[in-house]
Amino acid sequence: MKPAVLPLPGNEALGARLALELDAERVAATIRRFPDGESYVRLESSLAGRAVVLAGALDRPDDKLMPLFLAATTARELGARSVGLVAPYLPYLRQDRRFLAGEAVSAAAFADLLSSRLDWIVTVDPHLHRIHRLEEVYRIPTESITAMPRLAHWVREHVVDPLLIGPDEESRQWVEAVGHLAGAPVAVLRKSRRGDTEVSVELPDLSAHRGRTPVLVDDIVSTGATLIEAAGALRRAAHEPPHCVAVHGVLAGGAYPRLLAAGIRRLVTCNTIVHPTNEIDVHDLLAAAAARQLRTA
Repeated sequence: MKPAVLPLPGNEALGARLALELDAERVAATIRRFPDGESYVRLESSLAGRAVVLAGALDRPDDKLMPLFLAATTARELGARSVGLVAPYLPYLRQDRRFLAGEAVSAAAFADLLSSRLDWIVTVDPHLHRIHRLEEVYRIPTESITAMPRLAHWVREHVVDPLLIGPDEESRQWVEAVGHLAGAPVAVLRKSRRGDTEVSVELPDLSAHRGRTPVLVDDIVSTGATLIEAAGALRRAAHEPPHCVAVHGVLAGGAYPRLLAAGIRRLVTCNTIVHPTNEIDVHDLLAAAAARQLRTA
């Protein structure tokens, strides 16, 4: 019996790719909101005895969590053999400890909720720091694929004499990986944060790389505040306008036009979150990982 791929709203292209590469049936669901804001979910195919693959990025997660929860719960009630999730972007990883008394450790709570309804999860480059592996908080099998080779390939193909720059210390793991694969020098900026959207950055000495094209590299572009500050620091130091390559383009609150206005020459993201900047395809990597999970589910 063929697996069933159910794309969540807005993820139709991902669902089609998974169905094709997994030799699965793409099935439909009605997912909408009642006038009072509650979610309505109706699965429209027979799922008894089948492996079900839910497909959808979880950016803006609070709007998407209840439909996902209801779809996974209903698939089980309808007799699905297993229910997995291909989530190119997996949220709720920044609050991985209690920094202040009384704070929710949302990384663990979110993982516990998903683990209660799913059999496995596949994602791309989760934003891990103090949590080193998703299995530390998830109670189900997870597979994290990396887009770093694809980012490095884009840099090699599109940028002459690149200088790869991490906008803050948290980005070091990603920019160093891309730099190694692209065969390009790497520098990392120092960041001071004054709030969710207020930051300042300090350039190291880049005089040895004068004339190279700066390429800012990060895993997530959310508000864009750090990249905007980095672009300004490069401009003040008389460097060329930078490119920016990132895995996940969350681009919250009008971040994209602000980045362009700040002097980012070109923003390129992977197709983990649907956006016009998507130039790097990782859907085939997600399909291969999902196939591995289906073999053991």
